[in-house]
Amino acid sequence: MPPAESSTPQPGRPEDGRPQPGRPKPERAQADELEALHHRVAQLEAEAGRRPQHHRLRTTGATVLVIVASVLSLLAVIAVWAHDEITDTDRFVATMAPLAHDPDVQNALANRITDAATEQIDVKAFVNDLSQAAAEQGVPPRLAQLLGGLTSPLEGALTDLVHGAAQRVVTSEAFATVWEEAVRAGHATMVKALTGQGGGAVQLKNDEVVIDIGPMVERVKTELVNAGFAPAAKIPEVHTSFVVFSSPDLAKIKGWFRLLQILGWWLPVITVLIAAIGVLTAFNRRRALVGAALGIGAAMLLLGIALAVFRSYFLDHLPPDASPAAAGAVYDAIVDYLRTAVRMIGFLAVVVALGAFFVGPSRAAVTVRSVTGHGVAALRASADSAGFRAGPVERFVRRWKRWLGVAVLVVAAVVFVLWDHPTGMVVFWFAVVVLAAFALREFLAPAHPVTPASASPAPVGAGDAEH
Repeated sequence: MPPAESSTPQPGRPEDGRPQPGRPKPERAQADELEALHHRVAQLEAEAGRRPQHHRLRTTGATVLVIVASVLSLLAVIAVWAHDEITDTDRFVATMAPLAHDPDVQNALANRITDAATEQIDVKAFVNDLSQAAAEQGVPPRLAQLLGGLTSPLEGALTDLVHGAAQRVVTSEAFATVWEEAVRAGHATMVKALTGQGGGAVQLKNDEVVIDIGPMVERVKTELVNAGFAPAAKIPEVHTSFVVFSSPDLAKIKGWFRLLQILGWWLPVITVLIAAIGVLTAFNRRRALVGAALGIGAAMLLLGIALAVFRSYFLDHLPPDASPAAAGAVYDAIVDYLRTAVRMIGFLAVVVALGAFFVGPSRAAVTVRSVTGHGVAALRASADSAGFRAGPVERFVRRWKRWLGVAVLVVAAVVFVLWDHPTGMVVFWFAVVVLAAFALREFLAPAHPVTPASASPAPVGAGDAEH
């Protein structure tokens, strides 16, 4: 008899001859899957070969754009400063008016006025007239001769007298008012000094920026006459100069200043557009944003150092008769707004770089986000335990959570752009408000589970008892 067929199923085939899950597949199917896998691997390797070159091109282009934006940011700040100093009279007056109360400027002006006034008084002729008048009045010849030898002491006394009158003029409240009015009235002429245009009180000549202090000499002349010093009435109308800046390279500085004045607010817009294009074209946009922010921050640091270095250069190129202390006060007043802008933009760049870093995948960023997220969730749990209910607000915030974050950033950016001359402190409070808005969003719709303190955790395994 033929042997009976074994009832034991053959490996890989069920009793009905169809393959079953978990059983070895036929050799043909295995071969097809292996071929498909080889094809897929070859395809991925080809794409990987093309991708690095594409990434390198994007990275190189983005890097160049970020570097260009960083360099232009330095020039943009100077351009805005030059533009504002030329067009904003109130800002310029607010910058220059306090100099009327600066002791160094007052002393320098008093010295220059004293020199201009005493040069117009012939002390020797005054002494001769005094000696002759004494002789005519019957004074003994010996005494008249002694009066004739008082030229040098009288010159010193006259200098002290004129200097005292000049000090009273430049330290008076009336002078402060006249100074402010003169600065406001002559603003257009003064700021055009660097462009080589205009005339009036402030002029550009012989590579020097000078201020005509003739009106101040006239006020001292009036004060001396009122004090009883009659020879002061003979002081003619004087137009002498108070040098503000002197440099053989002033013509070049004038050209660059004129260029920056023309660029005005266009250069900042161009800088922002170039930086945005660099970030958007980068393969890793978050990293590109960090790089752009740090690049602009580095440019602001460089500009701050340049302002300090140029101050020394400015003082070293003053004429011998100029007052370094007064010139330093003038320089500090003129660049005060520029320094404020440098600090503000540098601080803003650091804030943006930190923000872009902490939304990234690094271990430090993930840890900070996790800690703050759990902290907000714990605060929400405490609020829920106290009876707080977000209700439909939570559903709305959870549904639109991402877009609410985008809206907060957009609104903050628009308000900041429209802010009139923000400072570093303004940037700080903007950052605080933005962080508070994100914290409120997280509080209303926590990303981490919220377990109210009054809720009792379910016993372990309680759910398994039903099965």
